Amino acid sequence: MLLAVLCALIAFGTGAVYLATTESNLEGLHYSNLKMFAAFCFPMLLLALMDYRFLTGKLAYIAYGLGLVSLIVVKLQGVVINGASRWLVIGGAQFQPSELVKLSTIMMAAHLLARRGGEKLRIFKDVLPLSLVFLVPTYLVYDQPDLGTALVFIGIFIGMLWMGNIRTLYVLAGAAITTAVVWLGYWMIQTENALLNLVIKKHQMDRIQTFLDPTSGGDWHVANAMRAIAVGGSFGDEGYYLRNGFIPYAYSDSIYVAIAENYGFMASAVLLLLFYLMVYRMVITVHESRDLAGSYLVVGIICMLVFQVFVNIGMHIGLLPLTGLSLPFISYGGSSLFTNMIAVGIALSVGIHRAKARP
Repeated sequence: MLLAVLCALIAFGTGAVYLATTESNLEGLHYSNLKMFAAFCFPMLLLALMDYRFLTGKLAYIAYGLGLVSLIVVKLQGVVINGASRWLVIGGAQFQPSELVKLSTIMMAAHLLARRGGEKLRIFKDVLPLSLVFLVPTYLVYDQPDLGTALVFIGIFIGMLWMGNIRTLYVLAGAAITTAVVWLGYWMIQTENALLNLVIKKHQMDRIQTFLDPTSGGDWHVANAMRAIAVGGSFGDEGYYLRNGFIPYAYSDSIYVAIAENYGFMASAVLLLLFYLMVYRMVITVHESRDLAGSYLVVGIICMLVFQVFVNIGMHIGLLPLTGLSLPFISYGGSSLFTNMIAVGIALSVGIHRAKARP
């Protein structure tokens, strides 16, 4: 079922990329999408046939360390595009290391949580080390700057911490601290406190301000996205906003808008159903796994996918501030597609080898 849903999502995404790039200078990009999918099937299936437990052993430390090194290299020698240094050039192709670092961080977190054996997490011996594991890559990615991917790390952290059996008292304390920080940030925004500029980049501040005050005039992207989704109706429209350049990056971050405008609410519902089926199948894998490390691996992958889907769609319908984040399996992008297919391979491995694992 997981492979069937994956193929359906790729077909959906390829069609959407074709729709977003036809009659433009990017026409033909959908062929590249199919080629990348075909090429990435081999490592995905190879990983699925291998025992996933080697990912949660010593390899977790190596992968996590190499991931941090790659983020540091990006900071020092990364390719700068649109004012952000997020990519490395490998063999003539651009690659975004932060995508794979999400998986290496999940591996490390699964290893640490599994050592606890399902018992309640301790604040200093468990929660604090896990927090540091996520804090370091989150800061390095945020500094690129890439707020969208940095937020994904936070989403994964919260989900894995919750499933790792954290005490209710710690959850309440964390919620209180988060609420205080949010209110402090809101107060600083309203008072135009200079300290805020040291934490948040100017373009990020503009997006937050637009989200808080849609009448400020900086909501061109989001306003057009919402109009395009609205005119799509139930079964789609002729694609006026897409065809006339009102939707930037329609083949990548804003691909959901292209789908909703041209094929309407029904296509959007089918897309969300496919994501639901993928997550549902992974949840069953978590439930059936006899090994905590395997369960935590898949939990981390679920959190990664669900968070990205929620944020990507939410920011285009006005629920969340606009940020750069791709829609898994649908948006065009080699690094994102490779990482998500490797994630599916890991989930398949946990499902295939669950009977071999020690209870």
